[in-house]
Amino acid sequence: MHRFSNTLLALMLATAALLAALPATAQSLSWPTKAWATSSPEEQGMSSEALGRLVDFGAANAMDSLLVTRHGKIVLDATYAPFQAGLKHRMYSSTKSVISTLIAMALRDGKLDSVDRKILDFFPDLTIANLDDAKKAITIRHLLDMTSGLEWVEGLSGPPESYIAMARSPNWVQFILDRPMAAAPGSVFYYDSGNSHLLSAILTKVTGLSARDYAQQMLFGPLGIEDVLWRHDPQGISTGGEGLYLQPRDMAKIGYLYLRNGQWEGRREGKQILPQSWIEGVAKSDIDMRESWASRLRYGSQFWVIPGKDAYMAVGYHRQLIVVMPRLDIVVVATGSSRFAAGGGQPMTPRYGFETLVGNIEAAVKAETPLPADPLAMASLAERLRDAAREKPVPAGGPSELAKTVSDRTYRFDGNRLNIKSLTLKFDDPQPSYEYEIDGGQSFVPAGRYGGPIGFDGNYRIGGRMPFGPSAARGAWLADGKSLVIDVQTLGNDDAVRVTHVFDGKTVDLEFEWAGGSSKLKLQGRADN
Repeated sequence: MHRFSNTLLALMLATAALLAALPATAQSLSWPTKAWATSSPEEQGMSSEALGRLVDFGAANAMDSLLVTRHGKIVLDATYAPFQAGLKHRMYSSTKSVISTLIAMALRDGKLDSVDRKILDFFPDLTIANLDDAKKAITIRHLLDMTSGLEWVEGLSGPPESYIAMARSPNWVQFILDRPMAAAPGSVFYYDSGNSHLLSAILTKVTGLSARDYAQQMLFGPLGIEDVLWRHDPQGISTGGEGLYLQPRDMAKIGYLYLRNGQWEGRREGKQILPQSWIEGVAKSDIDMRESWASRLRYGSQFWVIPGKDAYMAVGYHRQLIVVMPRLDIVVVATGSSRFAAGGGQPMTPRYGFETLVGNIEAAVKAETPLPADPLAMASLAERLRDAAREKPVPAGGPSELAKTVSDRTYRFDGNRLNIKSLTLKFDDPQPSYEYEIDGGQSFVPAGRYGGPIGFDGNYRIGGRMPFGPSAARGAWLADGKSLVIDVQTLGNDDAVRVTHVFDGKTVDLEFEWAGGSSKLKLQGRADN
């Protein structure tokens, strides 16, 4: 009996050790449908000290947020001022990976029979220019892999000329399909957001719903994602190449769905939301993007892959990332934007290497099982997180007597590419503010009145209403007494702009300088009175 008891005890201890060493997929999982569970890094085998350095890395690389989950629990959730927790962020081209995910769901549901379907089959009502056998041969797979061969000027490094022209056209799908062919379908990779928009249009054709509404039924709803903004083209088709806004924690849910092989809330309920075979195909994508700076990266199904790191990603402009790291049971979400540095420095733009970020995450993993608590490192991490969320004020500048004269004046503008119709500044209220009116609207900027408060103490004031989120604005009068500089942005929209106002009698000259590097624009307005 004694020997049997010892043997039984040994088996129980061995089993317990084995279970502790198994990844979270084999243990009781945490599902973030209603809310993410949180944990100290050490409880999930990660180092608070290493994650503290990662917070510093985000601050140095113009991040708006950085979130890390391991074993289904958040171990790091950093927000960099002036961006704030609980706000949606523009995902840019990470939207493409969501479109891809919806294509997989349409295949699962029988709405699509194959990715080898010819795309022109879905648009029999359109008369298409430059139609030839090569264009007739384009398939859904070619769109997914960016190998359609359609002539397009965008790529991964140059200005998105074709995307801008498409956005200014009255019918985006027609614009894309009318492009001539530059290569045979399937022969060469070329990054083309038009491909992704066609995927969105095809989804609408086969489901009868916009991608946004189909996602609400099949993806967002089941994952508990409620706070969604998704832009659309003039025909109401959800933008496929970019234009989706989600909160970082909701972006992480999409990564977690992939990390869990398409399951949600376990097998027992039968919630296989996404086919596992689709995810396996994404993780093995191997298309060469033909870019020297991306020579180690691969592409497929609207995802990016780092083969040597066992990681794949949804990637958006200025590093809007959803990174899935299956071996380490990790999901990482990063968002970022161009900004004007505190102290009058040069604009900052997120440009860090993907492998650098993933390598830093790997370095923070120390074990598969919990580590001893590290109170000092945890306290340091908490202080770094608080510091990241604190705004770093700029020099405030002095007051100007001119403020009394121009306050409440409405300046009106002739037609311009920003569609700004009028501007009103208010300085006689306890809280200074600005308001502008967009005339006629564009596909991306609805007509209406927008604006918000302005901080004159070197800090942003947040509030008001912009087309795609809350305003953050700070202002300073220059020493000449007649020039006012306002830094303004929509939080989460990556549109920081510095507007210099020069007042002269009843006119105001505006100069717009975007932190993202777009060419400057000058306008002149005239006061009503």
